[in-house]
Amino acid sequence: MSEHRVIEIHPQAPAKPAWGQPCNGCGVCCLAEPCPLGVLVSRRRRGACQALQWAPELSIYRCGMLSAPAAYLPSPLRWAAPLLARLARRWIAAGVGCDAAIEVPGSARRD
Repeated sequence: MSEHRVIEIHPQAPAKPAWGQPCNGCGVCCLAEPCPLGVLVSRRRRGACQALQWAPELSIYRCGMLSAPAAYLPSPLRWAAPLLARLARRWIAAGVGCDAAIEVPGSARRD
């Protein structure tokens, strides 16, 4: 039995790529649930990661833990921002390919 959830995706976001295809910043994975580091940042296991950022100039989503990690950490932990950015890159498989086994109805209609 498959689980159905509604996630709000920016209307200008690119369509979710197929499994294994290069990430295109669609944001579906992080809108559905945070990665292990996102769980710590968002303090939740389900729902959109609080570190997910919409980049309007590019019309894509970006991981805030990669682009501005200190902004999502409490002051005493900001020293760890570079280390946590490296962990985020690994946990989200940046540059490896889409690993979100999530079906998005109608995603093929968007570029």
